[in-house]
Amino acid sequence: MDYFSSGGVRIAYFDQQPEGGEGMPVVLVHGFASTHRVNWIDTSWVSTLTRAGYRVIALDNRGHGQSDKLYDPEAYDPEVMAKDVIALLDHLHIARADLIGYSMGARISAMTAVRYPDRVRAVILGGLGIHLVEGNGLPPGIAEALESETPETLTDPTQRMFRFFAEKNGGDLKALAACMRGSRRGLTAADVATLPMPVLVAVGSEDLIGGDPYPLASMIPHGQAFVIEGRDHNLAVGDRTHKAAALEFLSHRP
Repeated sequence: MDYFSSGGVRIAYFDQQPEGGEGMPVVLVHGFASTHRVNWIDTSWVSTLTRAGYRVIALDNRGHGQSDKLYDPEAYDPEVMAKDVIALLDHLHIARADLIGYSMGARISAMTAVRYPDRVRAVILGGLGIHLVEGNGLPPGIAEALESETPETLTDPTQRMFRFFAEKNGGDLKALAACMRGSRRGLTAADVATLPMPVLVAVGSEDLIGGDPYPLASMIPHGQAFVIEGRDHNLAVGDRTHKAAALEFLSHRP
């Protein structure tokens, strides 16, 4: 991993070119309580994209992985985290890139595209459909579950899932609780209607967290929807049809 500074916050990232030359840059933005490795390497996204000839760049979001841990919820506002993506592009002297985000990473990618449309060639929003603009996706109580000193007493399955996932990935539970509280702000229908680039919205058919991809795609001028059949929020990210749809989408965008 290499590092750069985004407004004084140390952010970890890696940058991998395809074999045999330079590829078009694709930036991968992982989901809540995950890391670049869990979200993108272990699920074969990096190998899939580099084999297809893309330059793959992935960061550990602030509060996650090898990046700095912060404990103020305001430090995790999606607009602040979108600036991390732009700071990474600036650090690497990349004028424009494709973005692929999953779950919280899709929220950050959408915010980046809305605020910095001249820096984004195309966007793939994985695991986040209509809940980008309607509701917050996750039920309340996730932050409290992360902070609980008696996790064995948690009864809500979503709370238990995120507590287990965070611990499994070696996450800083206090930082992740702050991130959960600060990163839930969505966009508006008016925001996404301004997006000038192609956008693919890909959500699992059994995903109750992300919401239906079709209503969101219909709000975006060049939006497309893709349903990852038979997959819930956890399993959709690494699904082979998800990757195939992403490659097809990227191959046809201007």
